Amino acid sequence: MTRIERTNSENQDFVLLVRNLDAYLAEIDGDDHVFYDQFNKIGLIKYAVVVYEDKSPIGCGAIKEFDPKTMEVKRMFVSPESRSMGIATRILAELEKWAAQLGCERCVLETGRNQPHAITLYKKNCYTSIPNYGQYVGIKNSVCFEKLLTK
Repeated sequence: MTRIERTNSENQDFVLLVRNLDAYLAEIDGDDHVFYDQFNKIGLIKYAVVVYEDKSPIGCGAIKEFDPKTMEVKRMFVSPESRSMGIATRILAELEKWAAQLGCERCVLETGRNQPHAITLYKKNCYTSIPNYGQYVGIKNSVCFEKLLTK
């Protein structure tokens, strides 16, 4: 049975999944990984979710405040053996629901051009491309998206 648990960055299953995510990103980002890694520390994340299959953690995601009405989606990951089962879409939906419950009107995110599956996921879930924001302005490998949330 699959379930989603709301938590924070102190959850050890979340920490483990993020370590797996970082190892994966180090491979696909190559020399750019050090740049991206500095923006993905998880020490103070208040809003994280972990997906469990039975008692095993298989996926995670998080949101953090970008501005008073916007949450930034961070640390999306599904273990390789659990991919293509709709888990990432469920994580995203739960994060969007949580953001709306917190009074936010939109979510933004950044992903890499070397992650075509992530880009497909976000487009499939009604995220639209926006100009690169913040630290990603001028970074050729970055692709940024937003989604307006429904109340």
